[in-house]
Amino acid sequence: MSHLEEMQTFVRIVEAGSITRAAAQLDTVKSAVSKRLTDLEKRLGISLLTRTTRQQTLTDAGQNYYQQCVRILDDIDEVETALSDEQSALAGRIRLAAPISFGLMHLSPALRAFNQIHPAIIFDIDFNDRQQDLVAEGIDLAVRISNLADSSLIARKLSFTRLLICGSPDYLARNGTPQTAEDLLYGHVKLQYANVSPSWPLNGHNGETLSINLPAVLTANNGQFLCDAAIEGKGLILSPDFICANAIHDGRLVPVLEDCLQHSEVGVYAVYPQNRYLSRRVRLLIEFLRDYFSSRPNWQCPDQQARQ
Repeated sequence: MSHLEEMQTFVRIVEAGSITRAAAQLDTVKSAVSKRLTDLEKRLGISLLTRTTRQQTLTDAGQNYYQQCVRILDDIDEVETALSDEQSALAGRIRLAAPISFGLMHLSPALRAFNQIHPAIIFDIDFNDRQQDLVAEGIDLAVRISNLADSSLIARKLSFTRLLICGSPDYLARNGTPQTAEDLLYGHVKLQYANVSPSWPLNGHNGETLSINLPAVLTANNGQFLCDAAIEGKGLILSPDFICANAIHDGRLVPVLEDCLQHSEVGVYAVYPQNRYLSRRVRLLIEFLRDYFSSRPNWQCPDQQARQ
């Protein structure tokens, strides 16, 4: 095995967090990856990792070697990209992570459009509402919908979404349409998205800040499932408009307290690790997605479009 291949294997072991996960990401068997690491340590004459049955830890020498490997591999990527013909067809694999509902409803058609231009690009997509560790899981790019605070990632804003409190006409007829945030405290229930805080930050009728936590009659980790339950009259939802806009447009859901919700606008970002050289295919995908979503987002409700 070449020194370059040894470096690539070692970096994947460190970033995956285990030899088992590294083997899966490298599409090989665990024993082969373990042997590569052992051979590398023998050749260098040092211990790079301290391994137990439950975890692995970089030695001081291993930490230094890892940082140098990352720099060298990124330099190689940059040189090869610079030498390539910028007009040549893109090819290769992009490992992408995205939230389920946004990914299926809005990102998928964008990726299909990108693939029509660059058919040799192969997407390996993880649709998942949990927040993945991009480095550990070997992900090139992720789409995240949040107010980002992770300084270890570089973010490029693609678009935005607005959060709305909604209920079905039938639910509001039974329980009343709240006119103030305080009205929610009398007879209302919610459908809770499991991956966010259970409290809704609202402005009270006197301008004070309220944190309202309604009784949850249903909790799920998928926004589209909760939207469908809200349409059936099960309770109120706090939903991004990219999920609920069609139901609002069709009259199956009615937004309430639109001027009361704090921090209602949330960014849609493409994020990637800051210590990674960004391949040309990933860079062009980010630019394509920015252009694709740059015009008024097609998921906004008509009344929101009119206000902008």
